[in-house]
Amino acid sequence: MNTTPFDAADYLDSPETIAEYLTEAFESEDPVLITKAIGTVARAKGMTGVAEDTGLSRENLYRALGGDTKPEFATVLKVLHALGISLVAQPKVA
Repeated sequence: MNTTPFDAADYLDSPETIAEYLTEAFESEDPVLITKAIGTVARAKGMTGVAEDTGLSRENLYRALGGDTKPEFATVLKVLHALGISLVAQPKVA
């Protein structure tokens, strides 16, 4: 029996689901996990379109959001903007 690997990008099909997925990643406070989660959302939305919207190449986006490097915050903001995601500050719940 053949199986395919799980890919969260296959299930990120609504703004609400995407927001929940990214919120979970942000709550982990793990920069690598957060970067990979943003990359997964970008793949779900279409990396070519995200690249066009950010003015970055697809290759640079894959490299920046793969979790192996630390992308510049400006790059992260461009990608989040292209994905229609807003960052919101709120008090941390103890």
